[in-house]
Amino acid sequence: MNNRQLTNPNRILYFIILILLFGYNELIAQQTVEGIHFTTGKSVQVKIENGKIASIKEVKKLKYENSKICIAPGFIDNQVNGFSGVSFAFGESDLTGEGIEKATRELWKFGVTTYLPTLTTNSQDILVKNFTLLAKAINDEKLLGSIPGFHLEGPYINPEDGFRGAHPKQFVRLPYWNEFMEMYKASGENIMQVTIAPEMEGAQDFIKKCHDKGIIVAVGHHNANKQQLDLAVENGARIATHLGNGCANMINRHYNPLWPQLSNDNLMISIICDGFHLLPEEIRVFYKVKGADKTIITSDVTSYAAMEPGEYKTQTGETIELTKDGKLFYPAQNVLYGSASPITKGVGYIMKVTGCSMADAIQMASTNPAKLYSLNDRGTLETGKRADLILFTLDDFNVNIQKTYVKGELVFDASK
Repeated sequence: MNNRQLTNPNRILYFIILILLFGYNELIAQQTVEGIHFTTGKSVQVKIENGKIASIKEVKKLKYENSKICIAPGFIDNQVNGFSGVSFAFGESDLTGEGIEKATRELWKFGVTTYLPTLTTNSQDILVKNFTLLAKAINDEKLLGSIPGFHLEGPYINPEDGFRGAHPKQFVRLPYWNEFMEMYKASGENIMQVTIAPEMEGAQDFIKKCHDKGIIVAVGHHNANKQQLDLAVENGARIATHLGNGCANMINRHYNPLWPQLSNDNLMISIICDGFHLLPEEIRVFYKVKGADKTIITSDVTSYAAMEPGEYKTQTGETIELTKDGKLFYPAQNVLYGSASPITKGVGYIMKVTGCSMADAIQMASTNPAKLYSLNDRGTLETGKRADLILFTLDDFNVNIQKTYVKGELVFDASK
């Protein structure tokens, strides 16, 4: 039917429908959100267009009745082993496209707009299989670009009890570049970080090769001395994975892996601030030494997050315990088994124990990881960046997410 065939009333209706449809498309492409700017403390209105921040302007008064709602860039978690019953690390878990989407949507509820699915020490077959499955998720439009790449923690770590942590000993092995390249190709060349013990045979050469390929190298689950640690940094290591953890309970007071990592000014650190992995005084010391610019808050969260307290058998046979207060424990080695707390807890907790500002806490949970992994389109509240935004309240150092936007799309609303 063309315009000539339309009667006058039908023609008018036709154009009204066109206008309404055009207006609707403009509406979903453009929207505004308001809140207290996490850095300045001033009321701002953020305009979103086509998934990006189009403008930020101060306003005299927020439209919301609750004037305590803050606005900030979404959190970027560089160590997510799983979430809400979905494991990225093990071989017999429900690692499917649906499972990855479920974990992602659950993480959005806690303000995590970007994360690195983390695979830990396991057999080569399982690692290759899981990287192959995860690689498909990177371009899944439903995930809105929340997964830019992956973190491989192990299997090239120290096999000794304590330093190995909860990683299964039977799968710990020396670095082997051809083996890693098989994993790297299975991931679609999207492994963004590798955590390695620099004292292991072949580790320094491995670190160099990763650095040359643009892969971020982290030191972790290690017992490296100062010379080995400093050499690893010279060869390209950039960050220490969950400093203070992946360490034996009994260490020499002088010669241990902690001092070299703290004293090296060219090494960033990530820390787990869930109230279990580190004592308040440890967090305060680490923060004083490294500062907000060289610290990343991570969760190390596992698939046991959001599950009922009790004993569980892992898929590699270990017995672990999730306590009522959220502690995930591996009794056999008297060590923690990752975390059951999302990164929101860490943001509030580091403010509580260090006295750092909200701006510094969010820098450590968003801006710093964005810089480390060259995710230049996110991590700050600036014009032109991805509209990965969180609206939240801070109540007694508890971060309560009210709304989460990913690429400009409202993906979580606590009121609904």
